Amino acid sequence: MALSLEDKENAEILFYRDAEHEKPEADSLPNLLNKMQDCAVFVSVLPKFDDIFRNATDVLEIGGGQGWASCALKKLYPKLRVTLTDISEYAVKSCHKWERVFGTSIDESFACRSYEIPKPDASLDCVFCFSSAHHFVKHSETLKEIKRVLRKGGHCLYLHEVTTSRLMYRWAHARVNRRGVVPEDVIIHKDLLSAAREMELTATIQFNPTLLKRGPAETLYYFVLGRLGFLQPLLPCSANFRFDKV
Repeated sequence: MALSLEDKENAEILFYRDAEHEKPEADSLPNLLNKMQDCAVFVSVLPKFDDIFRNATDVLEIGGGQGWASCALKKLYPKLRVTLTDISEYAVKSCHKWERVFGTSIDESFACRSYEIPKPDASLDCVFCFSSAHHFVKHSETLKEIKRVLRKGGHCLYLHEVTTSRLMYRWAHARVNRRGVVPEDVIIHKDLLSAAREMELTATIQFNPTLLKRGPAETLYYFVLGRLGFLQPLLPCSANFRFDKV
């Protein structure tokens, strides 16, 4: 039976309260090593959008979990004012651990839903997330809220998202939910691009079949995808989305 939106959101919130390696009181080496591998992927993507971050002032991360990506961004672009948000207050409580790791300080952090951002209209230059938009569920509402808080000429980046064509969705969805930790989804990229364009946001996608942080079978799969670009829009593939408010 499909979970309700409330059940899905509660699962996300409570995961960071109860998970052995990610609850606020944990000081876990496995979590550190795992997230630093994710960070390597994040840092490898950033040069594609260097112009955005170099020219921005106020940047907000949605679905940021414990905040390691916000901390890495602040370290690389220290002049940015960086705000961390996540649906789980238990996740945000762990931000200080990553500030210690990266030797930096986030400017602001709080818990909120992706479609309820407590920021004034037209107050941000950039909103981004890393490998978390597939958890949002309410995509149109999220894009509408992002458009509201972005200044004219602002940008939204969904980085390293798992995407698929509509034809492959059921298989891809079953695959990502094998772990059964929290409910996950796969973004049907044409649907997300259409939703953004309906909001009058410009919307583009870059398929990015990186080999970083892949198991043996995944490495082979993404190696082939990297060589056969025509397959990337058809099969499950990691991708970066860019939405601009004109």
